[in-house]
Amino acid sequence: MNVIEVKNAYKTYKTGEDSFNALNGVSLTVNEGEFVAIMGASGSGKSTFMNMLGCLDKPTSGEYYLDGIDVLSMSSDQLSDIRNRKLGFVFQGFNLISRTSALDNVILPMIYYGIPEEQRHDRGMKALEIVGLEKRWDHMPNEMSGGQQQRVAIARAIINDPPVILADEPTGNLDTKTSIEVMEFFVNLNNKTGKTVVLVTHEPDIADYCKRVVKFKDGNIISDDTKEEWRKKRNRET
Repeated sequence: MNVIEVKNAYKTYKTGEDSFNALNGVSLTVNEGEFVAIMGASGSGKSTFMNMLGCLDKPTSGEYYLDGIDVLSMSSDQLSDIRNRKLGFVFQGFNLISRTSALDNVILPMIYYGIPEEQRHDRGMKALEIVGLEKRWDHMPNEMSGGQQQRVAIARAIINDPPVILADEPTGNLDTKTSIEVMEFFVNLNNKTGKTVVLVTHEPDIADYCKRVVKFKDGNIISDDTKEEWRKKRNRET
């Protein structure tokens, strides 16, 4: 089943009399349960594409269906609702509220989703247990390592049980050892829960954890490989 379907998407930006396409007729389908890396250099279009997938921006033209829903026909309020129900976000900078405990950071999306207060604590603790931080539920972000903060962010992303997790350079602020730990968690999350994960990275070693690697250049998809195909290409290049 397709959870993400993008058809012939263009994104055009205008600067004065000039214009340029950040996306040039991009089409991509992601099936339920896939773990996909979106790769590309700065200016390749991958961030523009990720913003579109996250319902944070709309293409100038084209089509986008998220879990079968025509996203581009929605109002701002409807887009906000679908982001909360269908998507979980993990960012490079963690985006945790600094003076709020790990548990309160995790349960925040449930408040927007209208989950009754009596259910939030138990669900929040279960999410923290999944990422191995249930004993640090009352710690503030500045009392945790970068890896622990990212795991809190992952718990927050999965709290409403969305079908799709979008991760934007999730290891960008982490050292190598911690990056490996976070990526292994994403692998386990994908394998054990079947959640679809789409991850933006510019690092080949991070893309290597994914089951599929899509590369962008100049607003176009230039390759779309399985993990095996990707590894063969990497080996030939090295």
